[in-house]
Amino acid sequence: MKVLTAAQMREVDRRTIEAGMPGIILMENAGLRVVEFLIERFSPLREHRIVVFCGKGNNGGDGLVIARQLDVRGLAGTLDVVLGAEPEDLKGDAAANYRMLIAAGREVHRELPAGRRDPTIVIDAVLGTGLEGPATGRALDIIEQIDDMRLDGAKVVAVDIPSGLPSDSGAALGKHVTADFTVTFTAPKPVHVLPLNCRLCGELMVKQIGSPWELYEGDDSIWLSVPESWEFAHFVGVRSLDVHKGDLGHVLVVGGSRGKTGAPAMTGLAALRAGAGLVTVASAESAIPVIATHAMEFMTEPLPETETGGISLGAFDYGRFASVLERKTMLAVGPGIGTHPDTAAFVRRVFREAEQPAVIDADGLNALAGIEDWTAAGPRILTPHPGEMARLTGLSTEEVQADRVGVARAFAMQKQVTLVLKGYRTVIAFPNGEVIVNPSGTPALATGGTGDILTGMIAGLCAQSPGYRDQAVVAAVWLHGRAGELGAEEWGEECLIATDLLKYLPEAMEECAEALDEL
Repeated sequence: MKVLTAAQMREVDRRTIEAGMPGIILMENAGLRVVEFLIERFSPLREHRIVVFCGKGNNGGDGLVIARQLDVRGLAGTLDVVLGAEPEDLKGDAAANYRMLIAAGREVHRELPAGRRDPTIVIDAVLGTGLEGPATGRALDIIEQIDDMRLDGAKVVAVDIPSGLPSDSGAALGKHVTADFTVTFTAPKPVHVLPLNCRLCGELMVKQIGSPWELYEGDDSIWLSVPESWEFAHFVGVRSLDVHKGDLGHVLVVGGSRGKTGAPAMTGLAALRAGAGLVTVASAESAIPVIATHAMEFMTEPLPETETGGISLGAFDYGRFASVLERKTMLAVGPGIGTHPDTAAFVRRVFREAEQPAVIDADGLNALAGIEDWTAAGPRILTPHPGEMARLTGLSTEEVQADRVGVARAFAMQKQVTLVLKGYRTVIAFPNGEVIVNPSGTPALATGGTGDILTGMIAGLCAQSPGYRDQAVVAAVWLHGRAGELGAEEWGEECLIATDLLKYLPEAMEECAEALDEL
C-alpha cells in the first residue's frame, strides 16, 4: 500500500481536480467516509453526544461536511460544532461547506456551550497535513480541550491525521491530539506508519475519495506492507502437484560456534518451515554434533575452527568452502558465528566471494562494520537491529532511531544492498531507494532468537522463489511479525519464545492466502 507525503498528497489532489473531479466533491467524499466509519463503529449514533472541532483549512472543511451529514441525517443524539477560526477566515471549499452547514440550520459555536463538555465522541478536524510548526493560538486551545475530553472517556476520531502531528513524521513539534481512531484518505501518510508517531493515530482506516489509483501507486518512495498485496502471492497457497524439493531451493546456513549452537539451528528450522526444499547447516566442527540434534531434517557440514570454537578462515583452504557452496541457492550467514578475528575475516570473504544471494545477520553484520569495499559477487540482504545498524553506519543508536527510513534508504542505496532495519515498524530499504514499512509485530518479539528465525524465513522464501527475492523479503518480515502477534495472543507477550513463531507461521500464511482470495 502506497504511503504519500504531504507534498505527494497535494499533487495527487491537484491532478485529480485537474482530471475533472471538483475539489468540493473530494471534500464531500472525505466527510462521507468519516460518517460511514462512525455509523459502522459506533451505531446507534443516536446514543452518542458528538462534538466536531473544525479548523480553518481543508481539514476543517472535511469536519464541516461531517457535521452537516450527521445533522441532516439525524444521526447524532446531540451534536455540537465548534469552529476554531472566524468564518471570514475560511477559504474556498471550506467556506462553501460552512455556508451549507449554516443554510441547513445548524449553529456553529466559537466555544463549546457550557454544560456540553462531556461528549462521547470527538471529531478532530482542526489541523491537517499542511502543518509546518507547532500548533498555536486557538488551534492549541482546542487540542488541549480534546485531550481533556479523551481523558474523561470520549473517543477521539481524527480526520486525516491527529491535529498537531507532522504529516511526514519526525518528532512531534509541540502539543498534539492523541486519537483512538484516524480516518485518512487515498493512502496512509508517513505519520501513520512510522514508529515515532503512529501510535498516536490509534486504529487507522484508509478510505478512498475518488483519486485514480494510477496517480499514486506508481511512485517508488515509501510503501506499507499489507498481506493482500501481490508480493505475498508467490509464497502462500496451494503448490503445484508435481513440485519436488529440488524446485524449492537449497539454503546453506553458515553460523554457530562453541556455546552458540542454537542460533544456526533455529535459522535452519525457520528456512524449512518457510518452505525451502533443502537446508544444510555449516558450522565449526565441534559445534556440528550439537546442531544436528535440533532437527533430523537438515544436513550438516563441519568446517575448520579457531581455538575458541568458531569457524576459521582456513575453511577456504584447498577449496573446502567452495565445495560446500556447490548447488546451494541461498545463504544465511551470521547466526551464532561469533566475533573471533579469524571468523570475521571468513565472513568478509563469504560476503565478497559467494555468488549466491545471502542474508547477513548477527555477528555476520559486526564482521562487516567498518569495511570500505562493499563489492559482492551476489545480492546481499542485511538484517540489523538498531545497535548493529549504528555500528555499520558509525551513527549512534539514537540517530538511527530518529530517522529510520532516511538512514535505511541511504545505506541501501550507497552500499547497493537490501536492508531490513528491525524494530518497531521494521523498515525494508532496497538499492533503488524504495522503502517498505512493515506494520506487523509485537513486543513479544523482544526475546533472544527471533532474529535468527527471521533470517531463516527470509532465506527459505528467497530460496524457493529466486525470481521474487524482494517480494520474499517483504513477505518474510510481515509473516514473522504476524506469527509473533498470533503467538502473543495465546502465550502473552512475556512468555513467547523464538521457536514458538514456527508454530504460528502456518496460521499467518493462511491469513495471507485468505486475503489474496478475497481480492
